Amino acid sequence: MNRFAIILAAGQGTRMKSKLYKVLHQVCGKPMIEHVVEHVSALDIKKIVTIVGHGAEKVQEFLGDRTEYAHQEEQLGTAHAVVQAEGIIGNEQGTTLVVCGDTPLITPETMKALLENHEKTNAKASILTAFTDDPTGYGRIIRNNEGSVEKIVEHKDASPEELKVQEINTGTYCFDNQALFMALKEVGNDNAQGEFYLPDVIGILKQKGEKVSAYQTEDFEETLGVNDRIALSQAESIMKARINRLHMKNGVTIIDPANTYISKEAVIGADTVIYPGTMIKGKTIIGSDCVIGPNTEIENCKIGDFTEVRHSTMFSSEIGSHVKIGPFAHIRPQSVIHDEVKIGNFVEVKKSIFGTGSKASHLSYIGDAEVGKDVNLGCGSITVNYDGKNKYLTKIEDGVFVGCNSNLIAPVTIGKNSYIAAGSTITDDVPESSLSIARARQTNKLGYIEKKKK
Repeated sequence: MNRFAIILAAGQGTRMKSKLYKVLHQVCGKPMIEHVVEHVSALDIKKIVTIVGHGAEKVQEFLGDRTEYAHQEEQLGTAHAVVQAEGIIGNEQGTTLVVCGDTPLITPETMKALLENHEKTNAKASILTAFTDDPTGYGRIIRNNEGSVEKIVEHKDASPEELKVQEINTGTYCFDNQALFMALKEVGNDNAQGEFYLPDVIGILKQKGEKVSAYQTEDFEETLGVNDRIALSQAESIMKARINRLHMKNGVTIIDPANTYISKEAVIGADTVIYPGTMIKGKTIIGSDCVIGPNTEIENCKIGDFTEVRHSTMFSSEIGSHVKIGPFAHIRPQSVIHDEVKIGNFVEVKKSIFGTGSKASHLSYIGDAEVGKDVNLGCGSITVNYDGKNKYLTKIEDGVFVGCNSNLIAPVTIGKNSYIAAGSTITDDVPESSLSIARARQTNKLGYIEKKKK
């Protein structure tokens, strides 16, 4: 049987009080709509149609060709939104999943279970429901004496007796596609909001004698819809805890999960220890037996085994095994740091290569450089790479020793096994196995202070 999906993402989200389109607000480093599209894409879905409205261009720019799009010019309710997809899938035979773009926590497993229950029961419509102690604001699932779903009543339209019902509509449905678009033609807007409600399709199908089923998820938190910044923070907290639990089950030690942020895409090897205050973002890959943190930010990096990163920030770079970074180091994008390297406190590395076994232990800036193997960069070593207009390359070959407070004015090459005397400013290439001294000779003016006083 063919399966389709409609993602409702046209609402402006006024309660977010934001210039940013609601479904583009991020949860664990990724826009809500992307979570939903990824979860739906994990199912056997033939076509995905996203209903867009406010901020449509930004959503389409972000999601690209991962989905087709239909535009809802006026936000006249969820049924009106679904109607916009008729031109794309209205004539198709099969099952259609309808899910909201502001529900990033619903898992593919739950959506799959809903689809399978819908198809197994031969229902024309199926509702994903949940129980909650506080159903305020949610549509209520009204069942008949036999326990079958009779209708869904929106909170603002519910009677005092119906408001006591704790089983709620999560806003996620499955429909027989043909039955859905036929019933949508009969949906009216005679309600408190003057809108066309998608849940009214359930009552219309029931009146026609069609079967309506419900699949209840055990995890109410999974169904959270994000309508304001409070719910956004709740979704962030829930997903963060979910991600951290998965890593801990896979052998990662997280000392303080409440104060550790790990993106959904991150991969971390077993026996790695994550200390509090650590943020691991994007598509970061961390090997086994590493020590990360505390208070460390890593984004889109690849890190080998047995590496330690403490109190440091790293972005879009590759780090080898048995490397020590920090505290208070800054690894900027396009850096490649090979095995057994030490990048110490207050060292900044930018778009540079560090060969195996090399060291920059403290207070250095290494930018646009190729550093060979077993190089020692003394305290205060600087590659002077920028002339105010262009960037230039510094090459430091294997076995070089650079003394403290040395400036290497690029473009320049320091030959293999050379020494740079402390305090030098190097403007010319240094031959292999040489000692280069580039500083003024010291002059002592004897009795100068006494003469000055007189």
